[in-house]
Amino acid sequence: MKRINDIFYSLQGEGHNTGRAAVFVRFAGCNLRCSFCDTEFDTYREMSDEEILAAISGYPARFVVLTGGEPTLQVDEAFIELLHQHGYEVAMESNGTRPAPRNLDWLTVSPKVGSEKLEVRSEKVADELKVVFDETTAPESYLSLLTSNFSPLLYLQPCDTGDVVRNEAIIARCVEYIKEHPWWRLSLQTHKLVGFK
Repeated sequence: MKRINDIFYSLQGEGHNTGRAAVFVRFAGCNLRCSFCDTEFDTYREMSDEEILAAISGYPARFVVLTGGEPTLQVDEAFIELLHQHGYEVAMESNGTRPAPRNLDWLTVSPKVGSEKLEVRSEKVADELKVVFDETTAPESYLSLLTSNFSPLLYLQPCDTGDVVRNEAIIARCVEYIKEHPWWRLSLQTHKLVGFK
């Protein structure tokens, strides 16, 4: 049984797959507690793999995003294979502190403070590294995580603090940072900008 916070249908709002229709499976629970996290950890229902498959099959998209919380706490290769057998392309968003299933189609690693011991380097090659950017972020420190097995697209995502003035300052600083370090790309939370889940 897996602890599921929510299953919903929307568009991917962040990173490389921005704008794609996707079924989101949001897992409850995380080994980190980031102040800006948008997941309610204490609310969930237990579902079997087959119940999750039945829930997502009602939507037309064949792209599934496993998110959280931290999905690597609950997702294994057998679950990914079940989704593959039913024609799904499977992406995962992880903080990178635990090994991810090797049979994912797309892996986004978004390291947070406290996730200095990333395990993904010895596991599946990540497709994108997405760093949440605020006044204290030092993006170049994350480049030490890159190896010949870990050469993803690099994204900086301005942190949504809930404070409009502070957010504007963070975005402006992030844009300037990318102009000075052009190997990074900007990732905006477009779902928040246009008002969808």
